[in-house]
Amino acid sequence: MFSLLISFAIAMVLATILHSGVRKFVRNRLRYVDSVQKGFVPFIAGGAALIAVMPLAALLPFIGIGTALTAGLAVGSGVAAGVRDIRTGVSTLIADR
Repeated sequence: MFSLLISFAIAMVLATILHSGVRKFVRNRLRYVDSVQKGFVPFIAGGAALIAVMPLAALLPFIGIGTALTAGLAVGSGVAAGVRDIRTGVSTLIADR
């Protein structure tokens, strides 16, 4: 029971950090990259994050397939949110508060 709570806490912290970091990166650094604004890019980024975290799922005791899936979902949704911020013209000063 206790290991389930630790695993859930790790997954939620990782998802929060990944989503906000990727959103800020896409909004600030990839603003003028046209290919990031295509519809399939969040799926590719989420799949790449899933593949990158999968080896950790086998090595670390509290990281499992659920945490890897959560990381992939967080990266994909962060890319989608960053692209939405670019399209709607959200300022970086307002969004970072």
